[in-house]
Amino acid sequence: MKVLQFKDQFINALKEEYPPQEINSFFNLLATSYLGLTRLEIALDPACVIEDEVLIKFKEAQQRLVCHEPIQYILGETEFFGLQFKVNENVLIPRPETEELVQWILDDLNEKKEAQFEILEIGTGTGCIPISLAHHLKNSKISAVDVSEKALAIATDNAKCNNVHISFNLKDILATDFLDEKLDVIVSNPPYVRELEKKEMHRNVLENEPHLALYVSDEDPLIFYRKIGMLAKSGLRKSGSLYFEINQYLAKETSTMLQELGFNTEVRKDIFGNDRMLKANLK
Repeated sequence: MKVLQFKDQFINALKEEYPPQEINSFFNLLATSYLGLTRLEIALDPACVIEDEVLIKFKEAQQRLVCHEPIQYILGETEFFGLQFKVNENVLIPRPETEELVQWILDDLNEKKEAQFEILEIGTGTGCIPISLAHHLKNSKISAVDVSEKALAIATDNAKCNNVHISFNLKDILATDFLDEKLDVIVSNPPYVRELEKKEMHRNVLENEPHLALYVSDEDPLIFYRKIGMLAKSGLRKSGSLYFEINQYLAKETSTMLQELGFNTEVRKDIFGNDRMLKANLK
C-alpha cells in the first residue's frame, strides 16, 4: 500500500477521536519511526510503498491510538531536554513543563561556578531529570531513587543510552527516616494529582499512565512534599536547594508548609501560566 493511501485511511480512522493537527502529528511520528521518512520526504515521493510487515505495525499503532494509548508508549520513546528516553506503561511520560524545572536548576548551579555538585532526585521514573542534569553537569555526583523496580529498570537503561552515570536505588521515601549524605540539590516531581482532579485528566493519561506516580489522596495531597521537606532539612548543605514540580492548585499551601518547616520559598509559573515549580532554601 502506498504511504499517502494509508495516511488517508489513518486520518479517517482517528477523526472522531482527535483533532486533525494531532492526527497528522501522530502519522508523521510513526512514519519517521517505522519508515525513516520525514514529512517532506513523503510529500516528495507520493508513490512510496509501505511493505506488508511495516503496514501491520502501522495498523496496530492506529488501533492503539483509537483506544487513546499515548503515542509515546506506542513508539516506546520520547524526547526530553534534547535527549531520547525509552518509555513504557511503568513510567510517566516526561512533560515539557518538567524541562523548565531542569533548566531552573542548571541556571542556578551555573551561577555558583562550582565544579561538582551532589544531587538527589526522589521519584525518578524514566530518569529524565537526573539524566538531563548529568548530561550538562559532567563532574557532578547524581543519584536517584524510586519505589518501583520496573521504573528503575527503565531509568537505568535510559542512563546507559544517554552515556551518563547515575546511581539508582530502590527506596520508599515515605518510609525513609534520613538521607545518607549531605546534598547540594534535592529535586522531586512526586505524585500530586488529587482524586478530585481526575475529571480534568485526559483519557490517555487516566487509562494508561501509572497511578502510583500520579495520584495522592484528597485528605493529604502534600504527603510527599512534607516528607521530602523534612528529609531535606538535615539532608541539604546550608547553601543547598530543594526543587519541586507542584500541583498548580496547591502552590500557596505547598509554599506555606515548607516555610513552616524552615525554608524560604519561590514559586514559578510554567509555559502555560500555571504555578508549577517551587524552589526552597533553608533560612
